[in-house]
Amino acid sequence: MFKKLTRRFFLGQLLFLIVHGCKSQKTLEGGLTIGVIDYDGGTEIINQYAKFNRYLAEATKTRIILEPTFNENKAIERLESRAWSLVFAPPGIAAVAIAHYQYIPLFPLVGVNNVRSVLVSREDRPIRDLKNLQGKTVALGELGSATGYYFPLFNLYGLTLAEVLFAPTPTTVLEWVAQGKADAGAVSIEEYNRYKSTLQDTKLRILYTDPHYVPPGVVLIGSTVERNRQEYIRKVMSEFPSKLAQEVGYIPNAPVPNYKYIISVVERVQLLADNLQSKPVDLFEKRQ
Repeated sequence: MFKKLTRRFFLGQLLFLIVHGCKSQKTLEGGLTIGVIDYDGGTEIINQYAKFNRYLAEATKTRIILEPTFNENKAIERLESRAWSLVFAPPGIAAVAIAHYQYIPLFPLVGVNNVRSVLVSREDRPIRDLKNLQGKTVALGELGSATGYYFPLFNLYGLTLAEVLFAPTPTTVLEWVAQGKADAGAVSIEEYNRYKSTLQDTKLRILYTDPHYVPPGVVLIGSTVERNRQEYIRKVMSEFPSKLAQEVGYIPNAPVPNYKYIISVVERVQLLADNLQSKPVDLFEKRQ
């Protein structure tokens, strides 16, 4: 009960963490709003970014506003409204931000290497390849997830499914498959290996593995930030103490990953968006 009340208070009262920079005649106009996805919705995110925010505030002589959101859908809403100046974005969100909202990648995020998307099914089901999912129900992650949404829909292109279910977490995807609520589900291979042992008395197997590795997430800066200011923020963040950068999960002196392929996946999948709520679900572009 206490945890629920704490979270409600956090959501209602602590959506913004404002760190004031040093006041001087050189103070930059307006604040910088940092967007980050915090799936747990706890207060830990404030502590995680506290030192980073203070350092950035002092270096840029402006205030820093930390705005967590709790799923990919909310993150896309904030991108669409250009509400975030800086974004610590996972791969799917980053691809959408770059392709559609003119965000510019600055630095790669620390993350699990060699991430790939997989579709899984129950071992006792007669499903052996993607074609066997014709007319079946598939569980996906939230809009914005690279491994749970964009890559699996790209791989299922051309099929007609009975229904698409959207799960809030990877564990929910696996639970729905184990329970028979969905015939197959999409997660990352890392998530599958981590959570499959939690499912009692049900064996799952990997039905399909996407051959492409998902690039790491990136720190993005919005096009609404003036160009010279963009470059100054890039310089400041590249010179951050490595410990501070590590605490918020980015690598100051590493090249930005190549997003060309994942952006092409996002573009193709977005053409299917209007079809996903229908039953059955046609995963192909309908001619006008």
